[in-house]
Amino acid sequence: MYKEKYFIKFAVHYIVITLYKFNNMKKIILSLVVLFTFTLANAQRIEAPNKPIEKIEKKQDVVQTKTEITDATIDFISKVVDYGIIDNKSDGGRKFVFTNNGTEPLIIKNAKGSCGCTVPTWPREPIAPGASGEIGVNYDTKRVGKFTKTITLTTNADKKPVILTIKGEVNPPPKDAKSPEKKVSGAPFEKK
Repeated sequence: MYKEKYFIKFAVHYIVITLYKFNNMKKIILSLVVLFTFTLANAQRIEAPNKPIEKIEKKQDVVQTKTEITDATIDFISKVVDYGIIDNKSDGGRKFVFTNNGTEPLIIKNAKGSCGCTVPTWPREPIAPGASGEIGVNYDTKRVGKFTKTITLTTNADKKPVILTIKGEVNPPPKDAKSPEKKVSGAPFEKK
């Protein structure tokens, strides 16, 4: 640190003296480039950590053993549920069935739909190894048209979230027979 300050002071004095003695632009520009390059080179220096490398390696081993301990899995029969073509305001409830084929209990931390029209439900208690469970999904069938929505699960089985998909099409509501229809025949009102 002391050497850097000394060099910067020296470089500034050198530039001032060069400007004063010589009126040559090439020397001035060259001096500024040298000073700027040295400043950038020192700004990029990375200090060595004070901790020994052995301790860092030991911490990495501990992290690896923690990830190996969680041996839960979540295996679905199908990750896609196709509603097909359904009527407006019909039942939008469906289920995804899964099994924990691991050796540790499976914990589903969170389940989130891609929008407000998709509401998931999931078991809050841990799923034992070999046991099965269900993720319920309720889609708002008041929305007309084709849809493809996702449910994102966060579990202790993997750091990557599990993505479930629902898709289908909702038919528009039938036209009511009692609704009034516009008269097509007749002439418009005439002024006399």
